[in-house]
Amino acid sequence: MPLIIDAHEDLASNSLIFNRDYRRSAYDIRSSEIASPIPDYTGHALVGWPEFQRGQVGIVVASMFSMPRKYKTNAIETQDFSSPPEFHRSMLNQYNLYQKWCDENPEMFEMVLSGQQLQKLAQAWLAEPADYPAKTHPVGLILMMEGAEGISGNDELEEWRTRGLSIIAPVWSGIRFCGGSKEPGGFTKEGFELLEAMGDLGYTLDIAHMSEVSALQALDVYEGSIIASHANARALLKTDPTDRHLTDRQLVRLFERDGVIGAMPFNRFLLPGWQNSDPREQVTLSMFIDHIDHICQIAGNARHVAIGSDYDGGFGWPAVPIEIDTIADLQKIALLLFDRGYSTDDVNAIFYGNWLRKLEQALPA
Repeated sequence: MPLIIDAHEDLASNSLIFNRDYRRSAYDIRSSEIASPIPDYTGHALVGWPEFQRGQVGIVVASMFSMPRKYKTNAIETQDFSSPPEFHRSMLNQYNLYQKWCDENPEMFEMVLSGQQLQKLAQAWLAEPADYPAKTHPVGLILMMEGAEGISGNDELEEWRTRGLSIIAPVWSGIRFCGGSKEPGGFTKEGFELLEAMGDLGYTLDIAHMSEVSALQALDVYEGSIIASHANARALLKTDPTDRHLTDRQLVRLFERDGVIGAMPFNRFLLPGWQNSDPREQVTLSMFIDHIDHICQIAGNARHVAIGSDYDGGFGWPAVPIEIDTIADLQKIALLLFDRGYSTDDVNAIFYGNWLRKLEQALPA
């Protein structure tokens, strides 16, 4: 089984909101939540450290996310903010949690802070795949900020860069910097200033959650490395009320910038309108492969698509294709790609090679 690099997982925010310890297995987490309201609110856990090992998910882009309070719908949501100090406190709590996992259990998690460290960790997984529980590897964590709408200014951008933050998605909802998945529009003056500051500090820009007009503006003006960590191909969706999936025009521009998009195996982003009460048979991994294949057809190769699962990010089991029970089942994607005529080199690029290239660019040497 090849190494998997997953470009988006909301581990810290979900851990703090739902008291989930992702050093445990997904099944242990599920058992502990049986009598709680958590499964009804966000679904059953898909992620746990043993499942990382079983699925060869060796490197994860670990997000720090806090929701603008005006979008808060339930008291259970504790990672939210209405002012820059609240945003900073939420980000710091999540950063400290990631650091705690790495400090207390270095055999389980490792904070990846350089390109050299990234390559060393990837080569360890590739040279000797995990065979849980006999053989395991630490899972590498690369920090990203999902939604910078509460950031106070350039000094804070510098602070987070010093702490090891490599990737910033400026928007989640909108509209301080640009239009997003909940509010339309393009970049504001303050947003363009943010892009300039990010470029000066060497951040990788993540256009996930940007509206189409914002994403196209960013692709035109941002001079640094660009990715779309978790999104699908809008051409295959009948509707996109979030305005966050990439049109073919956006994909072409992203590929011209040597960008990579992380496709999302999430039912509602494969079959719009799908609900947890709907039959799981309606959504399959083959539908997810359709998005990967569409992206490859637009690009003309397999160099620009990878995986950005968004597990456990606002949803869980059963809101995933029927073949998936936990994140370990992402390995099933390989056989489906082979069935579509993709080569071993193509699968390796999609599973880890494309993200390895872009993430090495995001990190200091």
